[in-house]
Amino acid sequence: MLKMGMRAIWKGAISFGLVNIPVALYTATRRDDISFRQLRKSDLSPINYKRVAEVDGQEVPWEQIVKGYEHEKGQLVVMSDADLEKAQAEATQTVEITDFVSLDQIDPIFFDKPYFLEPQKGGKKAYALLRDVLKETNKVGIARVVLKTKQHLAAVKPSGDLLVLELMHFSEELIEPSGLDLPREETLGKKELEMAKQLVQTMTGKWEPEKYKDETRAQLMKVIEEKIAAGDKPIKGQPGKPRPATNVVDLVAVLQKSLEENAKKKPQHPRKQKKAA
Repeated sequence: MLKMGMRAIWKGAISFGLVNIPVALYTATRRDDISFRQLRKSDLSPINYKRVAEVDGQEVPWEQIVKGYEHEKGQLVVMSDADLEKAQAEATQTVEITDFVSLDQIDPIFFDKPYFLEPQKGGKKAYALLRDVLKETNKVGIARVVLKTKQHLAAVKPSGDLLVLELMHFSEELIEPSGLDLPREETLGKKELEMAKQLVQTMTGKWEPEKYKDETRAQLMKVIEEKIAAGDKPIKGQPGKPRPATNVVDLVAVLQKSLEENAKKKPQHPRKQKKAA
């Protein structure tokens, strides 16, 4: 696991019921790919790309470029900056938990990108309360959060001493695996199943993420370093305000009030009248 100086990319609050926990959001992962520049072989001059119009091949400056949505083949709707602003989600600086769901009910395919959540001043006790109750109940909080003007579905999950905000896919983003040739009615022998179970058992061990390395990246870096050591020297190329934190003293009162308000929201079913004797 990487260790690095961390900078918050977002600050706001987690809210559930009337409880507000001031938090800061930190990136939990990074891409570690090796990137390459394209060069002209004859003199190693870097290759740049131009924006050209399809109709005449002429280069188009940025100030003459507009955005268009192709709603049908060859039919474009031009969108101005004002049009795009209308569709942007309002930044609320709040991770508003609307539901709590058993983690076992969520297909892992829905999860996308994790972020660390750190409690801010005045929020440690409420943070610990939410973290521990999620652990004990095996639940996650389902929320919506706006990052960089884009609204995301997210899950607030416990992980050791941490709360993790994991961005999720909306259901319409997932592709149905229709058309795939999957085994559905294969007849498996009892002996095959038992032997497969034994193999799994013999290969079962403790989860140790550190022992799994990106071998392709390591080998590529080895080749690069060997070229440099052999004299192939590197060359220079050509040019919304968050709500206040819940006070630790009144945390129980806030939770009680949240329960009472939530009970009021539930539909009341009239009791069936007893039939007259």
